[in-house]
Amino acid sequence: MNKAIAGFHILSILSVVDNNFDPREGLIIVKYLKETFPPLPINFDDEIEVLSSLDNNDYLQHFENCLVEFYKDSTQEERTAFLKFAVELIKADKVITDGENVYLNIIYDRWDFE
Repeated sequence: MNKAIAGFHILSILSVVDNNFDPREGLIIVKYLKETFPPLPINFDDEIEVLSSLDNNDYLQHFENCLVEFYKDSTQEERTAFLKFAVELIKADKVITDGENVYLNIIYDRWDFE
């Protein structure tokens, strides 16, 4: 899994961890991909299928696996920029749930942010 796909998966999970996908969250995911990566030969249908096949109980493990993959393929600067997108995404619907907060804290912990 490359950095672009890992980032897409991380943001996608963050967008549904509150059991409510808001279209404004989807716009932030698209913004992240457009601003961060040139057009990539990614089959998003395949990636959405992978994500939609996950049971809610599998989100955390997949999320953590994607964090590892993103970390391995990124610089500190890229991780900091990504974190800004993650925060923007969870704030998009004007409500930050406990679940979203937990997942955001996992990013901070795994990537050694202070």
